[in-house]
Amino acid sequence: QVQLVESGGGSVQPGGSLRLSCVASGSISDINAMSWYRQAPGKQRELVAAITSSSSTNYADSVKGRFLISRDSAKNTVYLQMNSLKPEDTAVYYCHATTSDGKYEYNYWGQGTQVTVSS
Repeated sequence: QVQLVESGGGSVQPGGSLRLSCVASGSISDINAMSWYRQAPGKQRELVAAITSSSSTNYADSVKGRFLISRDSAKNTVYLQMNSLKPEDTAVYYCHATTSDGKYEYNYWGQGTQVTVSS
């Protein structure tokens, strides 16, 4: 079992920055990858950025060059630095982690944190 707790959301003007944090606890040694997803009202949840246990990263095209995902293994924390924020970045952001026992893959979600970009 893995527990995820996000923080760092809030309201910001277009062009501003926010940094989201996700602290993992529980069976953290089993985590293969961690990701940030977001879900805007009336839209499907979408992948924003992901980082593997070997620190490989990938990003949605819409955030490339603006967002940066990173991890601090000593703190069991993954961050999402969001710069040059746009109104279309407004959404609930969720932390996600995957583990595997070699046969099955397990998915874990945080409770979500609201990000609002508005003038």
